[in-house]
Amino acid sequence: QVQLVESGGGLVQAGGSLRLSCAASGRTFASYAMGWFRQVPGKVREFVARIGASGTVIGYGDGVKGRFTISRDNAKNTVYLQMNNLKFEDTAVYYCAADRDFAAMVNARNLDYWGQGTQVTVSS
Repeated sequence: QVQLVESGGGLVQAGGSLRLSCAASGRTFASYAMGWFRQVPGKVREFVARIGASGTVIGYGDGVKGRFTISRDNAKNTVYLQMNNLKFEDTAVYYCAADRDFAAMVNARNLDYWGQGTQVTVSS
């Protein structure tokens, strides 16, 4: 079992930055690929970023490339999402996910574990 707890969301002006954290419980964190997704009401949960278990493979959704950076610290059981140059359209609830399959971490369906989400609001 892996439990995920996100933090770091909040209200920020357009052009600003936020850093999200996702703390994982359990001793198997380093075995899981980790990802970030986001969702706005009425829309499907959207892939944002993913990172492999060792941190050597990374991928981003098209809308965040060049602005967001995903990283992880396996010693701290934590994955991060640094978000720079935030735009109004980045406003969403951001969720952390864990799955043993890095390739699966681009679709919100059938991933193993989810956090409860953290709200990010970007004012224009």
